Order: sequence, then C-alpha cells, then structure tokens
Amino acid sequence: MREILYAPWRSEYVTGKKIEGCVFCYIAEHPEEDVELGVLYRAQNSFVVMNKYPYSPGHFMVIPNCHIDNLENLEDEVWLEIAMLTKRGVKLLKDVLHAEGVNIGMNLGAAAGAGIAEHIHMHLVPRWQRDTNFITTIANTRVYSTDFFKIYKKLKERAKEYFEG
Repeated sequence: MREILYAPWRSEYVTGKKIEGCVFCYIAEHPEEDVELGVLYRAQNSFVVMNKYPYSPGHFMVIPNCHIDNLENLEDEVWLEIAMLTKRGVKLLKDVLHAEGVNIGMNLGAAAGAGIAEHIHMHLVPRWQRDTNFITTIANTRVYSTDFFKIYKKLKERAKEYFEG
C-alpha cells in the first residue's frame, strides 16, 4: 500500500523563487525581503532567521553577515555578537514559545553534518517534554503542530524587545 503525506504548505517551497549561490549571503544582502525570508532580527554583524527546515517549530539560526566557513577565523567582535544573540534567543524561545529546553549548536563543515557548510551558523532548537515520537524514527518524517508563519509572526512580534535587551 502506498502512503501519501498531504502537505499543502510545501507548495510555496516547490514553486517559489530559487536562490542562487549562498542562501545566507542572499539573506544578509536583502533586508527588503525579511518577511519572506523569515528574518527575525538584524544586528550590526549578524542576523537571526527562522530555519526553513526546522527540527521543531520555532527553530531559528544566528548567522554572521560575512561569508565564512570556519569559526576559528571569525572576528571576535562578530563571535561575541552571535553569542549574545544566542543567549537572548534562548530567553525568547522560553518566554514566547514556552520551550522547556533549547538545543544550541553549530555543525562546522560537511563532515560534521552542516547542510550549508560554506557559511557558519548557530542553531537554536526549542524543545518540549515528549516533543518527539516514533514517526521520526520509523518513517523518517517530522510532524509539526503549527504553521511556520504563525510561529514566525509570534517570534517576530517580540524579537526586537529580546535581542536588543
């Protein structure tokens, strides 16, 4: 028997505009498209953007504006800004989405699992007790309880307040 997963919200991804080159550089260079791209906040040297392929609802990333593929050569000033935005992002996820925990991490290089290895980025993944189930294990499928843009709007409404501290 053939199983069908109906996901109408994916049609925009399939038929939408394709970004050529580094997607993170494109986002850094196009603030006029912040809503379409899911940008939550822009700082001097970095930005915060929703992950289009989230591990859980509310998953976002903190990304330097500069195109760099290694952490060890990142300017200290940029790293400190990313660290501060990460810290404040945890509070945003806990307060606004009521996350019971947050996974934070970077996959540095393709060998470490980075999907976009050419431009480093920090992941913040909100977590809740019992937020995973067997469908992830047996069907290689994730189930989200809410719409991407509903979560984006909820976080965006409060982002400036949290990220500017």
